[in-house]
Amino acid sequence: MIYFDNSATTQVDKTVLETYQKVSNQIWGNPSSLHNMGETAFNLLEQSRKQIADLLNVQPHEIFFTSGGTEGDNWVIKGTAIEKRAYGKHLITTMVEHPAVQNTMAQLEQLGFDVTYLPVDDEGRISIQDLKDAIRPDTILVSIMAVNNEIGTVQPLTEVAEVLKDYPKIHFHVDAVQGIGKGIQSAIMNDRVDFVTFSGHKFHAPRGVGFIYARQGRRIAPLMTGGGQEKNLRSGTENLPAIAAMAKALRLLLTDEKQKVAHQAQVKQAIYDHVTSFDKVVAFSKCDAGFAPHILCFAIKGVRGETIVHAFESHDIYISTTSACSSKKQQASSTLTAMNVDQQISTSAVRVSLDSANTMEEAERFNKVFDQLYQDFSKINQNA
Repeated sequence: MIYFDNSATTQVDKTVLETYQKVSNQIWGNPSSLHNMGETAFNLLEQSRKQIADLLNVQPHEIFFTSGGTEGDNWVIKGTAIEKRAYGKHLITTMVEHPAVQNTMAQLEQLGFDVTYLPVDDEGRISIQDLKDAIRPDTILVSIMAVNNEIGTVQPLTEVAEVLKDYPKIHFHVDAVQGIGKGIQSAIMNDRVDFVTFSGHKFHAPRGVGFIYARQGRRIAPLMTGGGQEKNLRSGTENLPAIAAMAKALRLLLTDEKQKVAHQAQVKQAIYDHVTSFDKVVAFSKCDAGFAPHILCFAIKGVRGETIVHAFESHDIYISTTSACSSKKQQASSTLTAMNVDQQISTSAVRVSLDSANTMEEAERFNKVFDQLYQDFSKINQNA
């Protein structure tokens, strides 16, 4: 089996799973309890927080645990809207964000907020001038993803940060769910970014756990109220086994990061070079610094994306259409739509998403199967 759908979710690392199981079996007290079992659990919780903070070169009190990327995006965006609504109701994002951001913005629009969606170029990247033009006196938030989940575009976060240095009261949020461990941490965690969203299952931690970075001094309203956990900002008994496992997974992810990124880029290049040699293939991702090393999106003209996915699956190779969140709904790629890609081509798009565990041998196997499938598709769609 070849698994090329790592942007949808990753397999839990064996040693990370061992940590999860060990904590579940041995440290199952509630971190809020006063007795020794609770104190032991609390100490592990704070140890995990410190480990994550150290890995990101921030302070432990700037790390807050969540259930994952969707909650993190919702919290930062809605929390900013609630906290700063007296100062303005204008938010800025892009046309190519994950649904966790897009749908949250749409919900705020229904509540009377005004949202500007920045357009993108033919590589899915925003214009800094468009951002400058969009900022208003009542702007309270700019939310821009680090890496596009559909085609892998890296957004110009450093340049955005430079613009926002002139607007210190505007919150700057980065969705880094696809960007962590991909060699761009300095851009993601630059000194003007206020909030960053992370999700554990994208880097071999269990599902249902994540965290946000919230810069000291920046305030957002809580979405989850209750027992007062996470400094009264995110109530709910902490998922300690998953949090401890996630801290370990992040350490493993960032160990030898440069080598892992280079390896993923090499595997991606091998597939890219092969599939783009065919006449009916259109590639939306590139193999340069403007794109993440692990995502390759392409289409075969005349063949629907789900048909390509199932054809590869019959060979025990797992890829996806452009977004796991929309693939079963058979929705056209929101990113490709924003890039003005013809709908007939965008509905043919598929995504290969890699991990450092994927090999050149798997790429070679993929390319051989691609050859066979391309011939089969050509026979069926001679007039495509």
